[in-house]
Order: sequence, then structure tokens, then C-alpha cells
Amino acid sequence: MHPIVEKVTQRIIERSRAGREDYLRRMAELGEQSPQRGVLSCGNLAHGFAACCQPDKDTLKLMNKANVAIVSAYNDMLSAHQPYHRFPDVIREAAHGMGSVAQFAGGTPAMCDGVTQGQPGMELSLFSRDVIAMSTAVALSHNMFDATLLLGICDKIVPGLLIGALSYGYLPTVLVPAGPMPSGLPNKEKQRIRQLYAEGKVGKDELLEAESASYHSPGTCTFYGTANSNQLLVEVMGLHMPGSAFIHPDTELRDALTTAATEQVVKLSKPNGGKLGLGDMVSEKSIVNALVALLVTGGSTNHTIHWIAIARAAGITINWDDYAELSSVVPSMTRIYPNGQADINAFHDAGGTPYLIRELLEHGYLHNDVETVVGHGLERYTQMPSLDNGKLVWSPAQTESGDREVLSSAEEPFAPEGGLRVLDGNLGRGVIKVSAVKPDHHVVRAPAVVLNDQNELAKAFDAGDLDKDCVVVVRFQGPKANGMPELHKLTPYLGVLQDRGYHVALVTDGRMSGASGKVPAAIHVYPEALDGGPLSRVRDGDVICVDATRGRLDIEVSDEEFAAREQDRIDLTAVHQGYGRELFGWMRRSAGTPEEGASFFWSHDA
Repeated sequence: MHPIVEKVTQRIIERSRAGREDYLRRMAELGEQSPQRGVLSCGNLAHGFAACCQPDKDTLKLMNKANVAIVSAYNDMLSAHQPYHRFPDVIREAAHGMGSVAQFAGGTPAMCDGVTQGQPGMELSLFSRDVIAMSTAVALSHNMFDATLLLGICDKIVPGLLIGALSYGYLPTVLVPAGPMPSGLPNKEKQRIRQLYAEGKVGKDELLEAESASYHSPGTCTFYGTANSNQLLVEVMGLHMPGSAFIHPDTELRDALTTAATEQVVKLSKPNGGKLGLGDMVSEKSIVNALVALLVTGGSTNHTIHWIAIARAAGITINWDDYAELSSVVPSMTRIYPNGQADINAFHDAGGTPYLIRELLEHGYLHNDVETVVGHGLERYTQMPSLDNGKLVWSPAQTESGDREVLSSAEEPFAPEGGLRVLDGNLGRGVIKVSAVKPDHHVVRAPAVVLNDQNELAKAFDAGDLDKDCVVVVRFQGPKANGMPELHKLTPYLGVLQDRGYHVALVTDGRMSGASGKVPAAIHVYPEALDGGPLSRVRDGDVICVDATRGRLDIEVSDEEFAAREQDRIDLTAVHQGYGRELFGWMRRSAGTPEEGASFFWSHDA
């Protein structure tokens, strides 16, 4: 193992010892009963299988076969989740083939940030993760199940499914992806049209045509945002079938992998002799593996929040210093949009996760001493699936990258470090992703332009107020203020300013997620403005330095003057009502900091 990876892992193990031991003890106690439905009364059990066909009832009465819970984020509006409409039938048939039963245990909400970005609904996005976690717990609450299949892909959905399922961590669990859509309009062209629209040089019709050519069919969006980061991290944790993350939906291979996932989770169940559950597989070492995978691929900054919450659900405590120290030594091995111009299909064709995992294992960046859904160790995850005369087979990953412009080797990476850094200073604590930021923009020192709403940026841009070096501060965007929406609408305008030759940066207590690209952005800054954080005392014209090189976020105002300033306060009533936002007030009030996972589950015991 690389000594820094080992050092960070041991630090996490020591920091988490008490919480992890308590979690594993609770899971062991809950998992003693097998099958789970054996504790149900006759009336309970009759209700539990009343709608089943007679053969399934007969199987469930015997108590020696597994009942698999299907928890799905299916809906037919979201391209990534629309393919799931076929999966329950595929899963039921596969379970029957194993002499077992599969029941659709429950559905979870699934919202798309691509639809809601810049809209009021985006302010429900972050908290939808914890709603998904709770709905997953409700789906599994009937105590009818011996194993779980989780069907979900996108931003908050996979983290929410995992957090909920970890409350039932004694059950073996496999995540079942649906795959990305085929490649559409090249990302460079999409980005060009967006910036032209921001400048008023093309109209809405041309913009819509370009967007529709990019997002054009069932499947996950093909850029490397939070959704595809989810899939890669979960696979590196050994919670998918090997090589299954980026196989297209509605194909024979996709169905074969879904069948294999069902068969495997049945084999892992206690009625079939299995001994390990999800809680055993989500360990300190597998969490570190996920962080390494995130960093070497320049994945979504949302996971500096979500994976903290996932780890906490398994009794493990990680923080941003762990990310930063790992990032300082792991190589940057991919160029996938927005960190390059290629999409996730190009990454998969170049060798994908099997090649990446093999490279990282061989160079000591991943722990091999982990439990996965296909056994001990990650060797199986260095293989790519395919069909041979209709039979699912796995073959060793290719020995060389199929496209060195998209996927490098560990020995000849695109950069020697992962590009995620922690910023500390008198403006608070946040993170910055510089994997797509050119070195001459790693340090930006300029006067502040202070905004309290992302929609104010377009007005300032159109008025020419931003045609200068500046640090744009967008505040009152934290979890407690308005649910911490992703500020995607800022990206085209800031990108135009940078292309015009200005040195610009963003500082915000909100999020940018997978949209974090070529403009330096200090994000997730806390204490947030609503909590009286330093951002609430910034004024237009204050000189701010965003220094990704030294890891500093500072305002150049004397400590005495800055402390004496009154905090700015704004009326947030308008963003707390309408579009269901009034229902989430208790979540906003109870939310923890981004470095605690921005969750109300653990905000009071951190």
C-alpha cells in the first residue's frame, strides 16, 4: 500500500473505532434471526405474501429460501431511471430460477438536478437524499426479506439508498445500475453553445436543440457528474457486479448483469449459507477505496458531502482532511467532461473501471483486503463482462488504455495528484476542485462582488458589472438557508468572463457538484452565512484571495474591522415556501455542516 493511503486509513480506523464497533454489534444482533420473516406471526406473514402467486407463497412458508427485496428509484420522467421499469420482472425470474422469491418492497423518490437546476425545486435536492434513506428504511421495515437489491443511479439517490440500507446492514445488498445513454452532442460543442447563449449570441431555440442533442435517450447523462461518479465509486467498493457500471440500458448484456446480481444476492443470503451483509462490505478500507476512486477520476464534489454521510451510516467518521491528504498523492488518471472533453462512454471503451481498478491495485492505491458482493478482494473487479453465445462471461481488463487522452496509466498520469483541496482561512472552511482549472487560475486575488442569489449574477453580467477581475461571492446558499442548491447557472457566465481574460473565482456556501470545471470555485464554505459565518460580513470591493496552492481562503480586511462589522441578513421567506419547500423547514433547521454530511441524522451527535 502507498504509505499515505495506509496512514489515512489507519487514522480513520482509530477515529471510528467506537462508532464502528457499536454499528457492527447492532447489525450482528439484528441479523441473528434467519430468515427474517421467521419472527412474524401467522397474521403478519399472511399479510406479507397475500398478493403473491401460490408457488411464491409455498416457497415463503418453507423458511429455507431467500426473499429478495427490490427497492427502486424508478420513474419514467428521468432518463437514468426510466430503464428500471423492466427490472423487477427480470429480477423475479432470476430469483425463481434460484428457488427463491423477489418482492418489490418499495419505491423511493428520484429527482433530477438537471431538470431542477436554477429552479425552486432544486432547493429540495440535497434533503431528498435523506428522504430516500428514510423511504428505503420504510421499504425494508416489514422484516420479510433476506437480501436487498437497490435500483438507483443519480445524484442523491445512490447515497440515500445506501444510507437507508445500512440501517439493515445485516442483509446482503447489491446495487443494480441501469447504465448511461449513448453519446450525443460532443461536450465541447454543448459548452460552446451554452456560453454563446449566456452572451446573447444565440437564442433559446438553438440552446434547446443543443441540450436535446446532448440528453437524448434513456440512460444516465454521459458527463462525469454526480450520477456517474456514484456508479464508479460503488463499483470500486465492490457493491456492483464487476464491470457493470457503464453498460448501456435495454441491452442483452445489461439484462444478463441484472440477472447475475439477483443470483449473487440470493447466494449471499443467510438461507443459502451467507454470513456477510452490506455493513460488513462498507468498511473503513472500502470507504478509502471510494475516496481514492473519486480523486483519481476528478469526480463530483458532491461526494465530499455524500460519502461522509454514507460512512457515518456505517459507523465510520471521515472528514475533508482525509480527502485532501489522499488527493495529494493519488494520480489524476482520467479526462472526462468537465475535466476533459470525452464522456463516460469513451472512458468505458478505453478500459473503464476494470482497467482503472487493476492499475490502482498494482500501484498500491486501493485496499485489496475488502469484502465485496462477489467475494474477498477486488481481483474480480479487474474484469470486463461480455456475452459469449448468450452466456455472461468476464475477461481480464485490457493491459493498455484504449485511449490515452481519456484514461491514463498510474505511471504516466495526467497529473501527479487528484486535484481536490481543502481551503481554510478567515472566510471559513471549504473545498475546491482544480483538476480542470489551469495552473494560472489556481490563485485568484481580486475585489469581491457580493450576491445573495444566483439569479443576480445574470443581471450583473448583462450590466457589465463583472467585466473585471473579481471574486464572486454567492452566499445564503447553505443547507440551513435554502437547502444548499447546486449553482449550475453560474458556470456559463463565469466561464465567459475567464475566456475574456479576467481572473475570476467563485466563493459560496452552496454547491457546484459535477459542474465544477475550469473556473476556480471555493464551495461548501462553512459556517454558512445564515449561521453568522464570515461570508455574512463580506462587502462589495473587499479583496479576497482564493489560493488553491496554499489551501487558503482569506479576506484582506483587518481582524478588528471584520469582527466589528454587522452581519448582513436577508429575508428568506420566499425560498422557504412554495414548491413543497415549506415541508422541509425542519430539515433545514436541523442540518449539519457539509463536512458532517449536511444531514439532520447526525447533526447533533457529531
